[in-house]
Amino acid sequence: MQSIHPAQIDEWIQHASTLAPGVTPVVLDVREPWEMQTASVQAVGFDLVAMPMRSVPARYPELDRDRPIACLCHHGARSAQVAHFLMQNGFSAVVNIHGGINAWSQQRDPSVPLY
Repeated sequence: MQSIHPAQIDEWIQHASTLAPGVTPVVLDVREPWEMQTASVQAVGFDLVAMPMRSVPARYPELDRDRPIACLCHHGARSAQVAHFLMQNGFSAVVNIHGGINAWSQQRDPSVPLY
């Protein structure tokens, strides 16, 4: 499974456009609702989809297999598990955001609260 750092999101978006021209990539936030209320990212160049990890096995058919997906959680462990699960279920353009929203705050947007 491929991982990217939050600082590489713009490069990932550009790469995603070559994989699926004209398709907006997805950042799949697999954190719990309270975590998203505490800290969330701004969707610029991608669609932000909230799907808590525990709901992914039932809800993953809602996701479009043709859209590149980057999985996001707090530190990167849950999102890595979800990325692996998606790949096992036929999704090919999936990456994990290494370091999660914690790293996002440090590398990309310091206005995102740490928790």
